[in-house]
Amino acid sequence: MFRRIADFEKCWAYESEQTLRVLRALTDASLAQRVAPQDRTLGRMAWHLAGTIGEMAGRTGLAIDGPAHDAPPLSTAAGIAAAYERAAASLTASLQAAGWTDEALLVEDDMYGERWARGFTLFALVAHQAHHRGQMTVLMRQAGLAVPGVYGPARDEWASMGEQPPEV
Repeated sequence: MFRRIADFEKCWAYESEQTLRVLRALTDASLAQRVAPQDRTLGRMAWHLAGTIGEMAGRTGLAIDGPAHDAPPLSTAAGIAAAYERAAASLTASLQAAGWTDEALLVEDDMYGERWARGFTLFALVAHQAHHRGQMTVLMRQAGLAVPGVYGPARDEWASMGEQPPEV
C-alpha cells in the first residue's frame, strides 16, 4: 500500500515505462497469440492493461484519459501501446489535478464490493499490470518475439551486454 503520493509517482513512472517497453515489442501479428482457445489473446491482455487504469482509478473518482474498460480492443500493437501510454500518463496528471495528498491515500472507496484505501488501489494497479506483463512475456516468446527485460535483463538482452545468459 502506498502511503506517499511521491512514492507512488516514482513507482508508477518506472512500472508504466516497463509496461510500455513490453507493449512496444508487440507486433500486429502477435496480438492473436494465445495459450489455448479459451484464453485471452496477447492483444486482448494488452488492451486490458490500457482499459483497467481508467476503470480502477474511476472507482476512486479520478477521470482518466484512456479507453473505456469495455471498449473493443484496437487491432494494432502501436494503437494499443499509444492508448496505454495516454492512460498511464493521465493517471498521475489526474492525481495532481484532483489534489490528492498523502492523507487522501487513506480514504476508502468501494472496490468490487470491498472497501479499499486509495493507497492500496494504487498498489493494486501496479501489481495488476506486473501480473499481466508476466503472462504477456510468455505469449511473446510463443509468438517468437524478443522479450524486453523488466527487473533485469531478459534472455534476449544478455548478448547485447557482451554476456552469456544464465544457465537454465
